[in-house]
Amino acid sequence: MNTILFDDHAHVSLLPLTFTRPVSEIRIGILTITQKWEHHLNTKVSWFTQPYLAKKYRFSAENENLLINGSVCPTPALTEKIQSLKSGEILKKDEKVLAAVVSQSEFEAESVVKSLRLSGDSIQFSGELDIIEHPWDIYSQNHSQLVADFELITKGRESQQLSSTNTIIGDKIFVEKGAKVEAAVLNASDAPVYIGQNAEIMEGATVRGGLAMLENSVLKMGAKIYGATTLGPHVKVGGEVNNCVIFGYSNKGHDGFLGNSVIGEWCNLGADTNNSNLKNNYGIVKAWSYLEEDFISTGKQFCGLIMGDHSKSGINTMFNTGTVVGVSANIFGSDFPSKLIPSYSWGGAKGFDTFMLEKSFEVAQRMMERRGIELTDIDKAILSEIYERTDQYRSYS
Repeated sequence: MNTILFDDHAHVSLLPLTFTRPVSEIRIGILTITQKWEHHLNTKVSWFTQPYLAKKYRFSAENENLLINGSVCPTPALTEKIQSLKSGEILKKDEKVLAAVVSQSEFEAESVVKSLRLSGDSIQFSGELDIIEHPWDIYSQNHSQLVADFELITKGRESQQLSSTNTIIGDKIFVEKGAKVEAAVLNASDAPVYIGQNAEIMEGATVRGGLAMLENSVLKMGAKIYGATTLGPHVKVGGEVNNCVIFGYSNKGHDGFLGNSVIGEWCNLGADTNNSNLKNNYGIVKAWSYLEEDFISTGKQFCGLIMGDHSKSGINTMFNTGTVVGVSANIFGSDFPSKLIPSYSWGGAKGFDTFMLEKSFEVAQRMMERRGIELTDIDKAILSEIYERTDQYRSYS
């Protein structure tokens, strides 16, 4: 059956990470949620997402369609239940729509997701699920998803052998072809370590699983990685990292601490950038919610930095607990900047100016060219839309 991953209210509650992508394109564990569903269902999917993203993330409907909530991570039990759905049936977890089988005509409605809440035969799913509805859910649920993805993509396959120069603890390690690991310490006794194709762990790096390194990612000399941490494709990391997810093509190449954080694509954290992930009074951290238009409780004692795509920090930048940085922001200078840094902001604790759109294109183009990737007209149109949508948050000119 034609499979479509749809966005519900989580697309807003997951901002700024979803300004530039559908919800299912979030990476958690080893794979994106899209890739997880494609593995479980053995099919390709399309997306029912925000109109301004549709030219990049295509939508395709047929006479009958399997609609799956893009914020829900698959499990074998959920996959089996979804595959048994009949036309007009809706699968829910409490009030949240997980999946439904719908006709092509239903997509002509103003909001197919809204219509699903009002009609159809509802079936409840009782199993445990990882559902991603806030940015802090990504690092909080990264451990369980890393374990699940490791089992999914390594089953029946043989790992490449590691060099004798390494210190190995435990056996939950999988190394893809072309990966290079020398004189490193890898502890996989409690959680798996996945090293992707052509990834590299340099000498002196110390890893306590879980860790997922996607293709062409690099751990630099002396790096310290622990907690469930994911480095997307072409990510470079040095310093100390604890329980973080970095989506892809982003760099934290030098010393500095990053903890309980989620970093989008095409970001760069300057040397000795540090974030706080724990309040001095050990209280629950609050962070900005675009859905609530206010700072809300994360329910987490540990919460660090949430950063949207194409944002950068200068050397010695400090971020407070629960700081949310939008898309294409440039932060620098001493002292802590505000805990909400809007998209297209340029400055720091002493104040911000607007990072003009054309200038942001130039920076993005230069960074992407270094990886042989083009900033397309579609990319520019998406970034232009974000610039307009986030103008209300920039009180400076």
